[in-house]
Amino acid sequence: MSWKPSAGIKALQQRAKILQTIRHFFITRDVLEVETPVLSQAAVTDIHLFCFKTHFNGAQISSAKPDRQGLPLYMQTSPEFHMKRLLSAGSGCIFQMSKVFRNEESGRFHNPEFTLLEWYRIGFDHFRLMDEMDQLLQLILNSQPARRCTYQDAFLEILDVDPLAATLEQLKKSGERLNLGDVLNNEQDRDTVLQLLFCFAIEPVIAQDKPCFVYSFPASQAALAKISPDDPRVAERFEVYFKGIELANGFHELSDLQEQLRRFEKDNQLRAQKGLAQMPIDLQFIESLPFLPDCAGVALGIDRLVMLATDKKHIDDVISFTIKGA
Repeated sequence: MSWKPSAGIKALQQRAKILQTIRHFFITRDVLEVETPVLSQAAVTDIHLFCFKTHFNGAQISSAKPDRQGLPLYMQTSPEFHMKRLLSAGSGCIFQMSKVFRNEESGRFHNPEFTLLEWYRIGFDHFRLMDEMDQLLQLILNSQPARRCTYQDAFLEILDVDPLAATLEQLKKSGERLNLGDVLNNEQDRDTVLQLLFCFAIEPVIAQDKPCFVYSFPASQAALAKISPDDPRVAERFEVYFKGIELANGFHELSDLQEQLRRFEKDNQLRAQKGLAQMPIDLQFIESLPFLPDCAGVALGIDRLVMLATDKKHIDDVISFTIKGA
């Protein structure tokens, strides 16, 4: 057992300079830095995300009807819901660098506690936000201007299959060479098959020389994004990749209260079908949506960005203490 930090002091100094540069990037653009809670009574419903859960025992004292188990609280996987409530309240354009938590794997690119940069730009669509993010990546990574391609084109280019039109069996057949065993054959959820194909066939080879924005994800994977008015099969959502690493996920933000609630409820139905716990929906966030200004937002993994900027191969090399040494 070692008490020493996982990252070297030089790497931590480089990290600090990168964070300073990011703050300056937004300050010069008149984007307000904010802070939002890490703990919430609500949670994310996405079937691919898993929250840490805890209890606030003080609620037994302050509540008129105390719960012997305490007040259930969830550690946030993203500051998104609270940040959008600030936008709805009139904050203007905002950014935040915060600790977030996901009760999932730990490995080369993952630590259950990590740092996320999230920002929202009023009056931007997802294309304008891609422009701004490209500027930030060039500044931090000294990278070339990014490539852009649609989700559909990425599949056609690498797997020679159309993800928007192919049958489930055609999608599975396109992944036969990926050595996924019975995983694809036994999976009946189309979006899970698409995500497996994207993860194992597209992510490892895309954007090796310069960053790449993949946009127009299937409407079934819209999450919190608007559906394209030009093609209802796709959502106004993008992800960013560089050297095989997923860096960011962004949306032209949905403000339709009923549609967002429907998506969350559908997530919980899928959770029930898969034997997963259903998660409490953030109704305060839902109620704020009619007041949300037209905007686009994106979440960028700081630890992975620092890995690329400092040419490190493991997330342990860019954070002070990993879960193993905390």
